Amino acid sequence: MTRSGFVTFVGRPNVGKSTLLNKILGTKVAITSDKPQTTRNRIMGVLTRPDSQVVFVDTPGIHKPRTALGTRLNQTAQGTIGDVDIVCFVLDAAQPFGRGDQWVADLVPKDSICIVNKVDKASREALAKQLTAAGALELEAYFPVSARTGDGVEALVGHIVERLPEGPSYFPDDMVTDVPEAFWVAELVREQLLHRTRDELPHSIAARVTEWDWPFVRCEVLVERESQKGIVIGHKGQVLKEVGIAVREQLPEGTYLELVVKVDKDWQSRPRAMERLGY
Repeated sequence: MTRSGFVTFVGRPNVGKSTLLNKILGTKVAITSDKPQTTRNRIMGVLTRPDSQVVFVDTPGIHKPRTALGTRLNQTAQGTIGDVDIVCFVLDAAQPFGRGDQWVADLVPKDSICIVNKVDKASREALAKQLTAAGALELEAYFPVSARTGDGVEALVGHIVERLPEGPSYFPDDMVTDVPEAFWVAELVREQLLHRTRDELPHSIAARVTEWDWPFVRCEVLVERESQKGIVIGHKGQVLKEVGIAVREQLPEGTYLELVVKVDKDWQSRPRAMERLGY
């Protein structure tokens, strides 16, 4: 008997959904950072075992939007809730349960699984408070986990598999994600820039591969204002140089990566600009 189905992670920004997906799969399929809106697309990760295939769908964090992009990211995340077999509502154990968490909780069905993540970062008192708040939601099951250390993750996956319906595999056994190579390279570039920039700039950064003639890859980094361009490039090009080195370390040996920074004024507020970038 084989069990198969689709599972989504939903929650506020920065609760660790992408880190959890990477830990479950044992490989990196989603970029991570401590910045909101790190995940901007639906990203699929496939876990295939002899008796099951679980298709996980990682989503953008649901938040109070301030731009057209934010509204679109919320629509992407909320759109997955009705399309899957199991919804997993993810909370941050180290952060108090707030109105934003309640807003997301009100969107998910009562048979959802509640995952209280980052237990390695939370004090006993904070974890107890978060578990009490989560319990009041009266969802189907509760799992305290650490996506960083892996604590509790196997028990969570086991429970998910038990709940899946019987069915055939949807994807080949060796497929781990649906992310195209060009999209992945652009995401790696954006991830490295997120690690090196602060304040509002991370929201204004987008990346896209414009030329792919292996081993040559040209990636454009887009910002919204001329003043942001210098920050991304860095003094004497240092920031962009560091980004290129860090990204190439994660790509096949011999890859030639060219990074170009351009200004696309207020792209977060322009639907056509967002569509060009795949949002």
